[in-house]
Amino acid sequence: MQIAVLSDIHGNVRALDAVLADAERRGIGRIVNLGDILSGPLDPVGTADRLMALNLETIRGNHERQLLNLPTERMGLSDAATIGRLEPRHLEWLAALPETLWLEHDLYACHGSPASDLEYLLETVEPEGCRPAREDEVAARLSGIDAPMILCGHTHLPRHLRLADGRQVVNPGSVGLPAYADDHPFAHVMESGTPHARYAVIERGAEGWSAELIPVAYDWQAAADDASAARREDWARALATGFA
Repeated sequence: MQIAVLSDIHGNVRALDAVLADAERRGIGRIVNLGDILSGPLDPVGTADRLMALNLETIRGNHERQLLNLPTERMGLSDAATIGRLEPRHLEWLAALPETLWLEHDLYACHGSPASDLEYLLETVEPEGCRPAREDEVAARLSGIDAPMILCGHTHLPRHLRLADGRQVVNPGSVGLPAYADDHPFAHVMESGTPHARYAVIERGAEGWSAELIPVAYDWQAAADDASAARREDWARALATGFA
């Protein structure tokens, strides 16, 4: 059984279509979406309509929570650029999404960590910047989750970690935004280093779960141009280069 794992689309329907086409080419019929779906300066409505028609297994991320709960004046630029473009049907769809999901008895999905949609599961942010999390840090963040395969997103960095106890954690990276800068809890950048759209394919076989992290080429310069037209040069640079 193969499953395509998507996360952090951020309204980049060009990248989404390329990833969906790649999954179809591979004959993958089941696709899951780990949240942060629409927010950004690109095409949130087109992205929402595309995904709503597909009815994928989907969880919400921190940006869905923010779109649903924050007043506009408290939103960041990406959420504020999105909320006014969405119709009630889009918001109803977002509101119905669960925060986490057991996809199978041995397959668990969250956006950030099981405890928080803002917590990085596989990275740790310190005053000096961001580093890969130690295994003991990851294990502590996964307390109470005994699934052999755990899916997460949020950091936009593709990673596959196998813990000493045999549990595996897969972050597929970001479909739609390969780099960003943040200041929570300290200033840091997250950079995939290439402009490719990213997703993962996981598979349960006779010896358990395996995972492949997949980069997908698409017209990222067109996406960067769209960001520039929306006066988001930070996004334009990230989309065109994979660096913040």
